[in-house]
Amino acid sequence: MKKTEKSRLAGFHNLSVSERIAELEERGYLTADDARLLTSGQQVLSVATADKMIENVVGVFGLPLAIAPNFIVNDREYIVPLVVEEPSIVAALSSAAVLARRSGGFSVSCNESLLAGQIHVLGISNTEAAIAALAAAKEELLALGNAVHPRLVERGGGVRDIEVRSLVLDDGAPFIVLHVLADTCDAMGANLVNTICEAIAPAVVETCGGDVALRILSNLTDRSVAVASVRYPTSVLKSAGMSGDEVRDRIVNANAIAMADSHRAATHNKGVMNGIDAVAIATGNDWRALEAAAHAYASRQGRYSALTRWSVAANGDLQGELAIPIKVGIVGGTLASNRAAQLGLALSGVRSAKELAELMAAVGLAQNFSALRALVTSGIQEGHMRMHARSVASSAGATAEQLREVIDRMLASGEVKDWKAAEILAEMKPRPASQDAVSASAAGKLILFGEHAVVYGRHALALPIPGAVKASVAAIDGQSELIIPEWGLRIGVDHSSRDGAVAALNLILEKMNLADAGFTVTVSSILPRGMGLGSSAAIAIAIIRALARHQRLDLTDHDVNAIAFECEKLAHGTPSGIDNSVCCYGKPMLFRNTESLSLKEVQTEARLPIVIGFSGAPGSTLEQVAGVRRRRDRNQQRYDAIFDQIDALSIDGAHALANRQYGELGTMMNVCHGLLNALQVSTPDLENMVDIARRAGATGAKLTGAGGGGSIVALCPGVEEPVRTALHSAGYNTLQMNCGEQ
Repeated sequence: MKKTEKSRLAGFHNLSVSERIAELEERGYLTADDARLLTSGQQVLSVATADKMIENVVGVFGLPLAIAPNFIVNDREYIVPLVVEEPSIVAALSSAAVLARRSGGFSVSCNESLLAGQIHVLGISNTEAAIAALAAAKEELLALGNAVHPRLVERGGGVRDIEVRSLVLDDGAPFIVLHVLADTCDAMGANLVNTICEAIAPAVVETCGGDVALRILSNLTDRSVAVASVRYPTSVLKSAGMSGDEVRDRIVNANAIAMADSHRAATHNKGVMNGIDAVAIATGNDWRALEAAAHAYASRQGRYSALTRWSVAANGDLQGELAIPIKVGIVGGTLASNRAAQLGLALSGVRSAKELAELMAAVGLAQNFSALRALVTSGIQEGHMRMHARSVASSAGATAEQLREVIDRMLASGEVKDWKAAEILAEMKPRPASQDAVSASAAGKLILFGEHAVVYGRHALALPIPGAVKASVAAIDGQSELIIPEWGLRIGVDHSSRDGAVAALNLILEKMNLADAGFTVTVSSILPRGMGLGSSAAIAIAIIRALARHQRLDLTDHDVNAIAFECEKLAHGTPSGIDNSVCCYGKPMLFRNTESLSLKEVQTEARLPIVIGFSGAPGSTLEQVAGVRRRRDRNQQRYDAIFDQIDALSIDGAHALANRQYGELGTMMNVCHGLLNALQVSTPDLENMVDIARRAGATGAKLTGAGGGGSIVALCPGVEEPVRTALHSAGYNTLQMNCGEQ
């Protein structure tokens, strides 16, 4: 199957199952037939087929089939099929893979792929003579082994070598073991090698004497070792309250502990196998054999130890390596009858067993990285508990729209239990409205220039995103409720809450003297959450306007803006006021917040050639503003110089925008992005999106909003569709809308 798209699938986890299948089909990872199989569930092993595979079948047992996108292995894009029931593994792999893209992904080598069959011979009185006799008969034994499977030889495989060594039993009796080393091509090869061992065992005994005790393959596949490596720049490692250098050093220390402590090493290596086993099951391979090989290999020095090595590279990057025996197959065995395994192989896109082994090794290293990073930062339980809460909420009957709220409320309560989920769902049931709903709307906002500098009294140039948010208000008896379907939010309004959208609604009701009344407030938004497009301000303004209309209150835009600004303080700490001003007045404006607020309208085309791209990772304005403030406090002169440059770009940009000087405007956007990067608010995803947009023809492209995730804006006169297509091809989403005057 030819793949036409990259494996970068931003926001894939937010899609429904059917939408995910459709996305994979559209990108070429699934054929139409494969997509129909998944949609219908017919890829699941039937009882009749299962009955032909093993004994005493009474049914089939299901496990989730998922994919981890974002992988680059040996310069090739992959999505990884996974069959696993443990929460957080898929998310952890996807995250590790996307971070590794910054440095080119994973490199994996597998210099040979041989499977060893063993023939153990007891009753040998003179082992040295026996070994010499077998060495003399080596060519004859090789020919005899290759005669067993001539078609394997025709495909380029066959018995490559024979090795013999002597050992001693516990009682002191000597014996010899002969290894038949076979290249099984794209088959895992267990049955092939077992047959070869059984076929040549009589000739072995005839040559050296003694009695054959065992004739079977070895699952310690140390002649098929894959070596994976990866580098993570410290810039992608930083965590809340912890620098990238500190996270790197903690990961290195955690690996050193696993090298020294066998008890820790067992858990460390189990994390590696979390990823590898999931791929093995998804592709119909023997995960038990892989487990046996990995743990035996971890003990090869005489003491059980970690399979990975994490260290500090010469340039300061975190450098990781995994050496692990992996012998897998893509043909033979039960694959022909297992449609699910065939589908898993198709999803992976591998073309050989060696390539599948290399992909598995990369997955094992990625999973180990994510586990260690979680352990040394937030702790392993945070992600596990969220996934457990998701399972509990789903079991309680939460819909896709309700999941996020139920999960958040369970975690906040500390009671991730069935009864708590049921209680929350009961509280979320809608109540009938006592009168017809009244609606109002607000614009979103897009910053062209001025991010962060505007907080320190410099200018910012911003555009409205017309009609981005609509709020509907209806009176009800009792407690108010807030519904935002696009965010999966439906919650009763607790007047004591001071967090999130509920806190903003509480503040609005208080400011409008409506705290004692009951309302159903329903918000519809085209703005993704946390993407730097003014969603919190737009929602506040739409709600204020809808409540004012419902209650027949005469509020001016100035009044609405003042209340919305108070809401922005709840959301962002020390906002500049630009978000609420642009969302309220709905005009392109040059904004400055000093002792007296300055709002200067900028005349533009009704429709500007702009494409907005989303990273899929939300950014926190509160965190980014606080981070810039901390760094400015340490070096105010240097940061103020950057803010002054951004200020000049905002002023000049307003002139270029008004005069449709798009070439000059784009150049200034590119310069501004560099300055924002210097403020340390960009991310690998934002940098990648900016680069993609520019290469696709955008005159200029930069991050927009506070950064740390979120969005980019690209100026694309005459090339909007090519830029949008390029971003989609790389796995990013875009917003198509008019950006200009309402």
